[in-house]
Amino acid sequence: MRTDTPWSTLPARDHLLAGAVDAAGVPVLDVVVPVFNEEKDLEPCVLRLHDHLARTFPYAFRITVADNASTDRTPQVAARLAAALPRVRSYRLAEKGRGRALRTVWSHSEAPVLAYMDVDLSTDLNALLPLVAPLISGHSDLAIGSRLARSSRVVRGSKREFISRAYNLILRSSLAARFSDAQCGFKAVRREVAQRLLPMVEDTGWFFDTEMLVLAERAGLRIHEVPVDWVDDPGSTVHIVRTATEDLKGVWRVGRALAVGALPLDRLARPFGDDPRDRALSGVPRGLARQLVGFCVVGALSTLFYLALYSLFRLGVGPQVANGGALLVSAVANTAGNRRLTFGVRGRGGAVRHQAQGLVVFAIGLALTSGSLAALGAASGSPSHGTELAVLIAANLAATVLRFLLFRAWVFPERASGGPVASAASAAPASAGRADDTHHELGNVR
Repeated sequence: MRTDTPWSTLPARDHLLAGAVDAAGVPVLDVVVPVFNEEKDLEPCVLRLHDHLARTFPYAFRITVADNASTDRTPQVAARLAAALPRVRSYRLAEKGRGRALRTVWSHSEAPVLAYMDVDLSTDLNALLPLVAPLISGHSDLAIGSRLARSSRVVRGSKREFISRAYNLILRSSLAARFSDAQCGFKAVRREVAQRLLPMVEDTGWFFDTEMLVLAERAGLRIHEVPVDWVDDPGSTVHIVRTATEDLKGVWRVGRALAVGALPLDRLARPFGDDPRDRALSGVPRGLARQLVGFCVVGALSTLFYLALYSLFRLGVGPQVANGGALLVSAVANTAGNRRLTFGVRGRGGAVRHQAQGLVVFAIGLALTSGSLAALGAASGSPSHGTELAVLIAANLAATVLRFLLFRAWVFPERASGGPVASAASAAPASAGRADDTHHELGNVR
């Protein structure tokens, strides 16, 4: 286990040196098969998977059967397979839950690439090497099989097809997810990513996959998608209605946490320099064009917000008070929007300081707009509401240019290496995270 990397960052993605890993006696890939009461399907699944990996996978591997509280002969079957095949092992967990099983096994595995697949092997195993290859090479952080890609070939009933597409549509509309298939039981993740990501994932059941992917995507990690060939298992014991209900509850919980900023996604940041956009290239300004676009979008929205507030406040108070109140409220919103969208500052660390500096910028804008109103009043006596708005728009345009310069040079300055200054919280060690599941003792490790 790496101990030289602080919790605030992930190590740079490196190509895994398979020879060095093999020499240490550690498998490059650990494939987990979570099972519950699968005494009939478990042995054919493991034998077929083991044969496929032995014939086609060019690195050392291991298959881990994660039995979560089976009540039939599944534990005995798993133990027999582990005794017969040296690259197979079994874990026995006392509680149910696919997410719980994956979290527990992945948290204790020393393999640099961790994967899982459903016991029914609905996904064609020829997609396994393309799934994990980008993780081994250092190209990606996570990889998922997709049944909804254009080149995927899928055989399943219309009911499951509708539910799958509807669920992914809900994810796209509510959580702005860009990955195409959240629930295909065919995924992989680099171990150092799992170490940071798993403590943040709360779900222990079927929503585990979706929550992990949403958090990874929001943190800016790279997710590789592999089109798969998939044949539905008509004997599947998954309760569709109950699973869909739990998934919707999970969508609501994660969406609310993201909305209030309750998730420390800065703990999943890559070290500066890992992203090619961090590099200083001659003739290419670092982030200036993107920042200008983001600032203009935030500025346009906050200006409309400001004008609406001014018109509302003007119904009961004078122009100076209405302008000050509207500008103060819109300035707080403007600073928050630019902090996240324009300058890419994540987490709560430094937010109070940024807002305080933003209020100084607000004071400058207030002086410009208030001075413009005072000059207009002195020149015309009783100007119309339309004239007041026109003058305020012109004054705000001048204040906007100055605001961008102050934001970029003072409130959210770039480091010497070219990136936004990290918040104080991002350098602090992360908390222990969720430990309720990973503190369980693993029973009957074979």
